[in-house]
Amino acid sequence: MDKKEVLRYLRTNTKTENSHILSLVDGAIKSVEEAAQPKTIYRIFDCTVNDSSVTVGGVEFKSKRLADNMRGCKRAVVFGATLGLGVDRLIKTSSATDMAKAMAQQAAAATLIEEVCDCLENDIKKQYGVSLRRRYSPGYFDLDVTEQRKLFSLVDITKRIGITLADSCQMMPSKSVTAFIGIEEK
Repeated sequence: MDKKEVLRYLRTNTKTENSHILSLVDGAIKSVEEAAQPKTIYRIFDCTVNDSSVTVGGVEFKSKRLADNMRGCKRAVVFGATLGLGVDRLIKTSSATDMAKAMAQQAAAATLIEEVCDCLENDIKKQYGVSLRRRYSPGYFDLDVTEQRKLFSLVDITKRIGITLADSCQMMPSKSVTAFIGIEEK
């Protein structure tokens, strides 16, 4: 795991030499890596992009920003990724006794889920020989978080990797990501 990214998520100088902070981050990285059980799932769908929405797999998602991001794409990846419930339990336990430790674990978990998503993207690029646009998730800019329900309907995320949605559309486990990625054919 990239220690500089963990420090960045902690909003700490990435070049710090503070031994207490560095020790805290090292411990957080170790404990999060031990607790994490990363899982991913994705599907590739045909998509249609217009000025203010994107239709993926026959389901329309209203968002001008998503449409701008995916303009020119004919296919899209829809994916989910999670670190699992073990990371949530770890952070909850730490937050009851040591808030600094819990904050460092939150930062390490945020770094790790991003690395899991980046690895999935790299695997897709290699497997299909394509370029990918930036990932775009429900709740980001004008893509309402409630669109998460539609995304979940496209990919069997709950059954396959264990991410569930609360009524508020918050995902559980908390260190989970869902997103669209436009595919650029080479």
